[in-house]
Amino acid sequence: MRRGAGAAIVAPAMQEAPPPAGAPVTWVVSDGKIGMENQCRGLAAALGVAPVVKRLRIRAPWRWLPPQAWVSPLSAPDPAGDTLAPPWPDLLIATGRQTVAPALAIKRASPATVCVQIQNPTIGLDRFDLVVVPQHDRVRGDNILVTEGALHGVTKARLEAAAATAREGVDHLPRPRIAVLLGGDNKVFRLTSAVADRLGRDLATLAREHGASLLITASRRTGAEALAAIRQHLADLPVVVWAGEGPNPYLAWLGLADAVVVTEDSVNMVTEAATTGRPIYVAALEGGSAKFARFHQAMREAGISRPFDGTLDAWSYTPPDDTRRVADEVRRRMGRTLEAAAE
Repeated sequence: MRRGAGAAIVAPAMQEAPPPAGAPVTWVVSDGKIGMENQCRGLAAALGVAPVVKRLRIRAPWRWLPPQAWVSPLSAPDPAGDTLAPPWPDLLIATGRQTVAPALAIKRASPATVCVQIQNPTIGLDRFDLVVVPQHDRVRGDNILVTEGALHGVTKARLEAAAATAREGVDHLPRPRIAVLLGGDNKVFRLTSAVADRLGRDLATLAREHGASLLITASRRTGAEALAAIRQHLADLPVVVWAGEGPNPYLAWLGLADAVVVTEDSVNMVTEAATTGRPIYVAALEGGSAKFARFHQAMREAGISRPFDGTLDAWSYTPPDDTRRVADEVRRRMGRTLEAAAE
C-alpha cells in the first residue's frame, strides 16, 4: 500500500463484495493512479459503503482529447480495463481527467445518481452534484466543497491498529521515533542526488543531536540512487528502512511516530501525516509549483507543518477532518436526491 505514489498504475480492479441490503450502490471510478483512487476509497470508507472499483483504460483517440471533445464517453474505456454499463449506481465517486466525460455521461443516463468528482474536472462544474477540491486549487462555487488537503482513508483507529502490529519490532529503538516518508520525482519536483545528500545529512543531524531513531519508508519514485545517498549518512544510527520488500509499514510508522518528516512532493502524504496530530516537518526538493506552494503555506499557517532543517521541536494541532466533513455533505445531498426521486 503506497500513499502519495504519484502516477503509479495498478492492475484492473477485482470487484469488491456487494454492499449490504439497503446500502447505496457505490462506484469508485479512477484512471488507476493509486494516490488519487485512495481519495475516493477514503470517502467511501467514511460513508460506510463498500464500493465497486472501476479502473478505466481509455482507448485512442479519447485518451488524447479534452473531456468536452469525447463524442461517446461510455464507449471510450478499453475492455482491458473495467467497463461502464447499467445498472447505474446510486453514488458515483470519480477522480482523474479521464473519468470526467464518463462520469457526466453516467449522470445524464441516470439523473438520480449522485455524482461526486474529486479534484477540479476543469469543465462542467455545475453538472456534478459535488466537486471536492483542496484549498490550494482556487476553484470555487455553490457545489464545490473546499478541503485543507487530500481526502484519504487514514484514521486514528487504523494508525493504532497498524502500530500495534509493528510495535514489538521497534521497541528497542530510542525515542523520539521519527517517521520519514520519502517521495521523489513527479511532474514538478525532483529528488536529485544533491537534495538526497542534504536530506541524509539533515536526518543524521536530527538523530544524533536529539537521540532519535528513524523509521523510513520510500516510494517507487524515490529511486535507488537517491535512497542510497540518504542511507550512506545513517549507517551508524538507529534506523529502520523499508525499501520495497514485504508489506509497506507506512501506516505503522505513522502510528508509532513522535514526529514526521515528509518530502514536499505529495499532498497526500502530508495530509495523511496530519492525522497523527504530531509535528510534521516538510523536506524541500528541487522544483515546485504555485499550487504546491499555496498548499504548504496553508499547512504552515495552520500550525501543522514546518520546514525541515535537521532540528526537532514539539507542537500540537487539531488534525484536519476533511474526509468526514465531505462524507457528511454527500449524505446530505444523497438524502435530498432520494427524497426528490420518491416524489
